[in-house]
Amino acid sequence: MNAIDFRMWGRALKTIPRISKEEWLRIDIVSKWLIATRSAVFIMTVIAGTIGGVLAWYNGTFYWANFIAAIIGLVFAHASNNLLNDLIDSKKGIDKGNYYRSLYGPQTVEHGLLSKVGIYSYIGFSLMIAVLAGVFLIYQTGVTTLYLMLAGMFFLFFYTWPLKYIGLGEITVILVWGPLMVGGTYFVTSGGVWSWPVAIVGIIYALGPTSVLFGKHTDKLNADKEKRVFTLPVILGESNSRWFTVLLWISQYALVGWLIFSGALGFAMAVVVFAIPKFIWAAKVFSKPRPETEPETLEKGVWPLYLSAHAFIYNKRFGLLFLLGLILDLVITKSGIL
Repeated sequence: MNAIDFRMWGRALKTIPRISKEEWLRIDIVSKWLIATRSAVFIMTVIAGTIGGVLAWYNGTFYWANFIAAIIGLVFAHASNNLLNDLIDSKKGIDKGNYYRSLYGPQTVEHGLLSKVGIYSYIGFSLMIAVLAGVFLIYQTGVTTLYLMLAGMFFLFFYTWPLKYIGLGEITVILVWGPLMVGGTYFVTSGGVWSWPVAIVGIIYALGPTSVLFGKHTDKLNADKEKRVFTLPVILGESNSRWFTVLLWISQYALVGWLIFSGALGFAMAVVVFAIPKFIWAAKVFSKPRPETEPETLEKGVWPLYLSAHAFIYNKRFGLLFLLGLILDLVITKSGIL
């Protein structure tokens, strides 16, 4: 058994490490799983689930065991989807050769890091944890959680194909990171109370992860077009997709403002304005055509991620501030300051 490398765990949770097969053979099993599942993006899932938990606390009911199980289930479901994405795209010939996905990080199937048995075992393990968390929550909260779980499983299995191939992948992300993750976590954490207003708050956050996917699919637009993968950026075109992403970000601020002035959320949510400098930074990048070659200003090891890398950095800033605003609103309300 290879020695545990906590530094590699940290790298895998921050970036998508590019490692050789020799390095892969030397690292521990946890590092392999974190790299194979692209765990750096799990922060978007954790934020979504935490938003649901904070809103449940805000409304007066919070079951810790349910909340923790929900976060675990969501993370391992996300991991399962990323692994399935690599497996299915490899089987369909999408990731062959120098396709975009094979360039920005280890594609465990295409790069020969995992055998067929290996990739299936990783998927099976991740799905098992996700399902066990779901079964526990069904037992705790009832049949509605089963329906939420089945909806999540549908998107998990069918996002890569056919949804992503017919322009529905981006819409899937809005539904999953919004009503399902935020609304679903709220439901189980509150002990079985559904709230459409919470689902709407979830959609506001979900526009962020959707913008990251828009950036990624715009980055690989030409490669997808050649492979006949008709993501929304392929359908809309490069320029329209870049500006549509900026529109998604603007709509987040507009919707937060509407929730504040309608009284649905407190003025603490205005803390999201501190993400505006990062918004301007990212919007400037998206206002120009994607460069054909790696820019000198881009951090080494990021390319060919470009638009998606900038969208991810901005979304992380906005998402954390959005969550902070909810927490501050909760503290202010519960403490009776206002």
